[in-house]
Amino acid sequence: MAKRELIVETSDGRARAALLVPEASQRERRRRGQPGVVLYMDGFGLRPALESMADRLSRQGYLVLVPDLFYRFGAYGPYDTHKAFDDDKTRAEIVRMVTGTTQAMTERDGAAFLQALTANGADGPIGAVGYCMGGGRAITAAAAYPDQVVAAASFHGGNLASDADDSPHRRVGSIKGRVYVGCAGVDNSFPPEQSARLEEALRRAEVDHIIENHVGMAHG
Repeated sequence: MAKRELIVETSDGRARAALLVPEASQRERRRRGQPGVVLYMDGFGLRPALESMADRLSRQGYLVLVPDLFYRFGAYGPYDTHKAFDDDKTRAEIVRMVTGTTQAMTERDGAAFLQALTANGADGPIGAVGYCMGGGRAITAAAAYPDQVVAAASFHGGNLASDADDSPHRRVGSIKGRVYVGCAGVDNSFPPEQSARLEEALRRAEVDHIIENHVGMAHG
């Protein structure tokens, strides 16, 4: 696995990103095509833990892009994920960036993220994976770019089927790929009623999907 640091030019600015490149011969890549993945971060931003997740995917043969969704706010962090919400100032900073980075913003950015993968050698299927706030972004990417994103996975994603106008469940009718949603058994950001609403939306749209409840697990 090799890691590169990139700057992705979006319609709103310049987003830094990590690119994890799998170890594979050029012959093998040409034979099967190089699949890619956009890994959408959680609310703590880019950090080694996310790169470790991307590395796991890269070792399975995927070219993985991990973009900074908070690039509009300038420099931030790094945060101690175990203590960040114990400090009022830090908690307010994180919440400001999470709530200030809308689904629409990330959807616009998605075109640039997919182009970055293509420009760096991805010529096979593309997947989207998201954690926490990134879970909904992965589903939105599959809906917004259905001819490119063939699979989306959300892990402990929050507000996937809320009452908000930009709730991801409202967009699933355009998804052509497969969807996996892994939800924590104890998660106030994705309670059972939202899970049921998302299930109904996916079934009505005839999207190939799995919603899996990880019993006893807390959010994150």
